[in-house]
Amino acid sequence: MKRDRFLPVSREDLAERGWDEYDFLVITGDAYVDHPTFGPAIISRLLESEGYRVAILAQPDWRRVSAFTQLGRPRFGVFLSSGNIDSMVAHYTVAKKRRHDDAYSPGNRAGLRPDRAAIVYANKAREAFGGDLPLIVGGLEASLRRFAHYDYWEDKVRRAILFDSQADLLVYGMGETATKEIAARLASGTPVEEITDVKGTAFIAKSPEACVYPKVECPSFEQVSGDKRAYAQANQIQYEEHDPIRGRAILQRHGARLLVVNPPAMPLTTAELDFVAELPYVREPHPMYDAMGGVPAIEEVRFSVAHNRGCFGACNFCSLAFHQGRIISARSHASVLREVEALTKHPGFKGYIHDVGGPTANFRRPACAKQRKAGVCKNRACLAPTPCPNLDADHTDYLTLLRQVRAVPGVKKVFIRSGIRFDYLLQDKSGEFFAELVQHHVSGQLKVAPEHCVDGVLDYMGKPHIAVYERFKQKYDRLNQRYGKQQYLVPYLMSSHPGCTMDDAVRLAEWLNRTGRQPEQVQDFYPTPGTLSTCMYYTGIDPRTMKPVYVPKDPHEKAMQRALMQWKRPEKRALVREALHAAHREDLIGYGKGCLLRPSAPAKAGGKPAGHEQGRRIQDQGRPDPKSPAEEKPRRRPAKKAGWAAAKPKKNARPKAKR
Repeated sequence: MKRDRFLPVSREDLAERGWDEYDFLVITGDAYVDHPTFGPAIISRLLESEGYRVAILAQPDWRRVSAFTQLGRPRFGVFLSSGNIDSMVAHYTVAKKRRHDDAYSPGNRAGLRPDRAAIVYANKAREAFGGDLPLIVGGLEASLRRFAHYDYWEDKVRRAILFDSQADLLVYGMGETATKEIAARLASGTPVEEITDVKGTAFIAKSPEACVYPKVECPSFEQVSGDKRAYAQANQIQYEEHDPIRGRAILQRHGARLLVVNPPAMPLTTAELDFVAELPYVREPHPMYDAMGGVPAIEEVRFSVAHNRGCFGACNFCSLAFHQGRIISARSHASVLREVEALTKHPGFKGYIHDVGGPTANFRRPACAKQRKAGVCKNRACLAPTPCPNLDADHTDYLTLLRQVRAVPGVKKVFIRSGIRFDYLLQDKSGEFFAELVQHHVSGQLKVAPEHCVDGVLDYMGKPHIAVYERFKQKYDRLNQRYGKQQYLVPYLMSSHPGCTMDDAVRLAEWLNRTGRQPEQVQDFYPTPGTLSTCMYYTGIDPRTMKPVYVPKDPHEKAMQRALMQWKRPEKRALVREALHAAHREDLIGYGKGCLLRPSAPAKAGGKPAGHEQGRRIQDQGRPDPKSPAEEKPRRRPAKKAGWAAAKPKKNARPKAKR
């Protein structure tokens, strides 16, 4: 197969191939980018490798039925995804304001897909092709909404997405194995309503007997809609059973009908992952977008390599655990090296591999040997709050891979930009990987995610305690000094996470002040579907313990928490002052070294401020006072981060950034 040949996107393309019909239509809410970090591209190329004729319909106009029939009717069915990013996260900030751009659309243009794109596309496809054509919905948006779920944008619990989409089947998780099985059965003539035993899928049934696997029932849609404790119980069951080895099917009633979510599919083996990664992708956006400015999302991944899948870090605000799962699978060294060698021949390659990473770059093996046979533990996280004694933190394999990539002719530098788990790195007692990370793989700044400094808040986040990050930073600084490097840490921090009180937010500001940091990027907690933290946000209950948790929901309180993390900014001063008063921390308003603000200047008689107070007032507006310690030198602006199957869920952030 030619690598410079895109899949058909028009009737002209079909005619050029001599096809008077085709087998499967793949609909995507993203622009068509034929690259292995775009889930719909993987699914399409995988179906092609199985011998099917596949056509792509990218970002169809959802207002017109004719837009969905422009390629004609497929023989066997439609596979549908809203794209790499949840459409609501792609469209709205955490403050529910419309975004003005979309990196996954041509020309960075917003508005080329609808809100709740998976539902809208599925309904329009059903209208276009009728009820007899099998319709399978997948991708991140469908995967995280496979159960009844809290919807932040409507502030209510919505039904499982299968009920609103009218799809026949839902594929959740990475999707390759399930997609191949479904396609084979449809092509053999099996009615879609009989395809009920494929792992990694969900369907609607009338009775529990339709499920062929060991099963457990969680509280119904009606129960979780009206009882927050029932919602928390359901959420916990869904997380506990999300394991391909020991997990059971989960049933959830929706009125007279029954949602059946089969157990997860097994992660791909190394050979299978190699095969998927090396399908004949063009690795570029379709040229039909050239006149529109191209597709910006390709820029972060064009010269990057994904070597792994899955994440046992299990941050509670991240959807990775509920989508890709906690068991790691990794590509072979030979496969990665073949991809790197191909990248060196790209006309735009300048010698820099931007990333050899994945959901978490330094995970290249299961957390422990037990996971390979028994699955992940139900009630134990691998890393937080403390590492499991069985944790295997050997970085030798990853280090060997990086050395081999560095040695490829034409490669000048190999960076790691997709993020590392610093707590996992510290568990590797050899220190060899840490040393080479600092020497060879940091592009000026290393991005890590301590998220907060208060241990109680970190426990709700599922993150290690702050002493671990501080130990990592000390060692990182020592290694940079040893090797004569001027490289910085860029810590990602989050405000207003469930469990974070105003007092905790003030303590975070104190910590930042004490450590000389003033973050330019701050992420307010974003309650995306399916995560444990979102469950806490909606219910006020920690589903792991069923105990109450404080949740900052008031927009003004959230604004104050966020402002505290950027207290030096002049436009934030009024909010910071209000927050300090609300937390009864007026001791931080003054002239001492640990103070965040200067006192407001009193006015003289007649309303004119005294000269000395005027200087203080100027400083309170954000300008340096010549009598005060110098302001911290500004840090370099952090570089932008690199970018159903390969979508790497972004941790409650804008589409361009991954936490």
